[in-house]
Amino acid sequence: MSQTKLEARRRRHRRIRGAVAGTAERPRLAVARSNKRIYAQVIDDDRGHTLAAAGSHEAALRELAKGEAAAEVGKLVAERAKGAGVEQVVFDRGGFKYHGRVKALADGAREGGLEF
Repeated sequence: MSQTKLEARRRRHRRIRGAVAGTAERPRLAVARSNKRIYAQVIDDDRGHTLAAAGSHEAALRELAKGEAAAEVGKLVAERAKGAGVEQVVFDRGGFKYHGRVKALADGAREGGLEF
């Protein structure tokens, strides 16, 4: 039976989450993407808490092009994570291809000082 794009992405995400989990020492940097926006969260899965978050919906990033906004979201979430005492994370691409805006966000987070 054929799958829709959404079903296929959710299936990939479940498979990835079997191997990727955030801990207190090394939380998970989770990416969520829509056609218009991109969001990132740093999550401690042991406690079930979000330590830092950022998204392209924020006022300063709304007017940027999608690729530029993704890189800025990466830098912003890295800055907020460092403020929460996080230096290292594991990257959870959420079933999306590591390409385009997802890659731009990852590169921005690395520029911001996160290690993964």
